[in-house]
Amino acid sequence: MYTVNRFGAVDVLTAGNGGVVPYGNTVVVRGSDAVLVIDPSLALDDDPVGADAVMISHAHEDHIAGLRHFTADTFAHRHDAAAVGSLDTLIAGYGLDPDLRDAMTTVMTDDYHLPAVRDGVVGVTDGHTFDLGDQTATVIHLPGHTAGHCGVLIEPAGFLYVADIDLTSFGPMYGDLGSSLDDFFASIDRVGEIDARWYGTFHHKGVVSGRSEFGNRLATYRHRILEREERLLEFLRQPRTFDEIVAHRLVYRPHVEAPWVRSVERRTVQLHLERLHAAGAVIAIGGGQTGLHTGVDQADTRSGAVSTMSWVIA
Repeated sequence: MYTVNRFGAVDVLTAGNGGVVPYGNTVVVRGSDAVLVIDPSLALDDDPVGADAVMISHAHEDHIAGLRHFTADTFAHRHDAAAVGSLDTLIAGYGLDPDLRDAMTTVMTDDYHLPAVRDGVVGVTDGHTFDLGDQTATVIHLPGHTAGHCGVLIEPAGFLYVADIDLTSFGPMYGDLGSSLDDFFASIDRVGEIDARWYGTFHHKGVVSGRSEFGNRLATYRHRILEREERLLEFLRQPRTFDEIVAHRLVYRPHVEAPWVRSVERRTVQLHLERLHAAGAVIAIGGGQTGLHTGVDQADTRSGAVSTMSWVIA
């Protein structure tokens, strides 16, 4: 179930629970010539508007759960289009341990109703524009959360949809194999430079009015990344193995259990260690069979060697 909230030519179909996972807030852009739906969520039980096109902001199950109700052409950034069209590709992007993939497949099919294959997903790039008549919807590539994560700027309505740059107190998520911490910072900075009347998120926060309020919330959201880094540096006041850091948890609270939790924590730790090592803030002091080290070159951190080492603040 959902309620409809109108912002000029844009309707936000706000999930009954406010957009808390597994639900989200679907965006509908009503132009004079065509209607675009963005991120049909699990809250939908049909196509309520007769969409002419559907844009998927990125390949995560909660953003495509309602897609089964639509017959219109489906679009996604070219980096995520294959995962929108294939359940196996979607799950592979999480980097799960092999013994957890079956459990994740069950969640995707039973809880999110995702098919094994969805044909005809069209890949687009930054700047792709949907001409809807008196409104346009322009794709803004905002990688970091996933490689193909996108927002959509609707004009002249003045509505910027930022998808999973969602301003939640939980903070940014960058735990997929295609995630990038540097890209996430850049994407946060990019949306902060766009002047809009309204800013819409897929999850809890919904719609924020005005650039000033959005900027304040965006700064707090961005700082969550730095807070995780501060906690990590505090933990590394004595040498820690990669597995010890993962078990310490930077993202989820200790009681949270789900098939994807370890993979998210592992990828998050890897990205932060790479960033901190590049800045000279941490060093590797041991590497499994490779003996004692006083450092590691950047190529080694990107190859996965980061997980065989122990780490400490420099």
